Amino acid sequence: MARLFGTDGVRGVAGRDLTAQLAMDLSVAAAHVLGDAGAFAAAGRKSRPVAVVGRDPRASGEFLEAAVVAGLAASGVDVLRLGVLPTPAVAHLTAALGADLGVMLSASHNPAPDNGIKFLARGGFKLSDAVEDEIERRLGEDWSFPVGSAVGRVRDAYGEANRYVSHLLTTMKSTLDGLNIVVDCAHGAAHMVAPEALVRAGARVEAIGARPDGLNINAGHGSTHLDKLAQVVVSRGADLGVAYDGDADRCLAIDHTGAIVDGDHIMAILAAAMHGDGLLAKDTVVATVMSNLGFKLAMREAGITVVETAVGDRYVLERMKSDGFNLGGEQSGHVIMLDHATTGDGLLTSLHLLGVVARSGVPLKELAAVMTPLPQILINVKDVDKGKAAAPELLAAVAEAEVELGETGRVLIRPSGTEPMIRVMVEAASEEHATQVAGRLADVVRTACV
Repeated sequence: MARLFGTDGVRGVAGRDLTAQLAMDLSVAAAHVLGDAGAFAAAGRKSRPVAVVGRDPRASGEFLEAAVVAGLAASGVDVLRLGVLPTPAVAHLTAALGADLGVMLSASHNPAPDNGIKFLARGGFKLSDAVEDEIERRLGEDWSFPVGSAVGRVRDAYGEANRYVSHLLTTMKSTLDGLNIVVDCAHGAAHMVAPEALVRAGARVEAIGARPDGLNINAGHGSTHLDKLAQVVVSRGADLGVAYDGDADRCLAIDHTGAIVDGDHIMAILAAAMHGDGLLAKDTVVATVMSNLGFKLAMREAGITVVETAVGDRYVLERMKSDGFNLGGEQSGHVIMLDHATTGDGLLTSLHLLGVVARSGVPLKELAAVMTPLPQILINVKDVDKGKAAAPELLAAVAEAEVELGETGRVLIRPSGTEPMIRVMVEAASEEHATQVAGRLADVVRTACV
C-alpha cells in the first residue's frame, strides 16, 4: 500500500480521501505514538498533555477540526483550539505555549476541496519520517481510552493569535514606516494576522484576497496566482506587493513594475543583508537543487556558500538544524529563518524582506538585481519508467550536456515522486540553448527509460 503520509502530512479530497474517521484515527494514533516516545510528559508530570489545533478557512476544516479534537481529547489530551491561523503560527504557538503536540489542518496552496493534517512535535518542529511511519502503522489499534476525570478537556484560545503577531514584530530591526504595500492573503489562513502585523510594523497596507468564505481559498489569489496582485500594485502605485499561499508558510513578492520576485530572489536579498550585518550563520544559505544557478552564482560573488538539499522544505530544515545554519528555503517561497521560526513562515519572510527595503531605501526591483536568473526549461516526460532515471544511456547524455553548458548552465534529472514521469530541467545562458539541450535529453529519456 502507498504511504499515507506525503511530503507535508496527510492530504486528499476532504470527505472522500480525508474523512472525519481517518482524521480522528490519526489523532488517536499520534497521541499514543508521541506519548510512547516521551514527548508528552516528563517523568513525574502530573498534568495531562496539551495539544494546540489550528486550521485554514476551508469549509471542510470545520468537521475535520471537530474530529481531530475529539480524537485527542478522547485519548486524554487537553486541547487548545486556535481557530484560523497560518501553519507557522501553529508551529510557533506549539513551542510558545509549551504544548506537547501541534496539529494544523490545511492543504496549503491546493484548491478548496482538498485538505490535510500536519502534526508538529514539541517545540513546533515537523515530525520525522520514522515517527510518521509509526503513527501510520498504529492506526486502528485496540486502544484503551481514559474515562471520567482523565479525559482531555477542550477550550478555545483564539486570542493567542496576538502572541504570534507580537513575536513576529520583535524580530524586526526597524519599522516599515513609509512603505506603501499590497498584500494578497489568498483568502487563506493569513487573512487577519498578515494585514495586522504589517500595519503594526508601520506600513500602509491594502489587503486583497482577504475575504475567505470557506470555498475560495487560493482561487485566483495568493502566491500561485500573482497576476491580480501585480495589477493592483501597478494601478495603486504601491512600492511592492507580497503574496502568501493558503496556509501562509510561503511568500512571493511583486516589485513596483509588476515583476515577480521569487523565492530565490528573496533568499538572495535576505542572505546578502544578513551577511552584511554579520548575522548569516557560517556565511551559508541552504537551498534545494531546484534553485536557479543564477542564485548560486550571485551568492558565490557575494562570498556566501550555498549548500544544496533534495527538493522539499523539510530537507532544507534538516540540513539547517544538523549543521547550524540559520537561513534556507526554496524557489517556491518557502523561506526558513531558523533564528525566529521552526518552519517556513511567509509572514516572517515578508516582514524581513520589507525591512531590508525600508532600511536601505532601495526599491525591491533594484535589490532583486543582486541575482540574474538563468533561463530555466523544465520538461516533464510522462509515461516512462522513472526507475530507469539512472540508465547508462541517459547518464552519458547528461554528462555530455554538462560539458557543453560549462559553468553557465546546469542539468537536473528528477523522477517524480508520485507519477510515472521523469523531469528534465536545464539552465543555460540563453533560453534557446536551454530549450535545445532539454529537448535532446527528453528524447533520450523517452528511449532509454521505457
